[in-house]
Amino acid sequence: MIPKEFLKYSPELFSKGKRGIIFIFKKNKKTIAMKLKNPESKAENRIENEINFLKRLNKYKIGPKLKQYGTTYFCYEFIEGKTLKEFLKKNKYPIKILEEIMRQCEILDKLNINKEEMHNPVKNIIIKKNKPILIDFERCHFTNRPKNVNQFKQFLRKLNTI
Repeated sequence: MIPKEFLKYSPELFSKGKRGIIFIFKKNKKTIAMKLKNPESKAENRIENEINFLKRLNKYKIGPKLKQYGTTYFCYEFIEGKTLKEFLKKNKYPIKILEEIMRQCEILDKLNINKEEMHNPVKNIIIKKNKPILIDFERCHFTNRPKNVNQFKQFLRKLNTI
């Protein structure tokens, strides 16, 4: 499962999702995350899809920095921070963070990329040093009618009514 070249770093299980499994390890004093396909998932080509979108979006400073990849995995800079949900519980006026998320959604829309997660992004945005970082691009796809901005606006409206 874990490529042999990474076993020397003693990767530890960090998270297990429906389609992916994430391990973390230290390399050159930096924490690196490695995402592999969850063997229980029937979803096809999700790792390859996420690699392709991260390569494209990193040029716009969106997503975690892609470090290395292969056919069955990819490594990226581990994002240590709070989920958007945790952040919003403790910050009453998160205007700058929300504006930056909206800016990133606008870029995604201009690139005709739909992330498919922005209607409820509470776990797919990590706040690190007061900067939001979108994660989890495995479901991304190109479309002529992207909905990231609209989905995020719907999410913000739900927050106001809670």
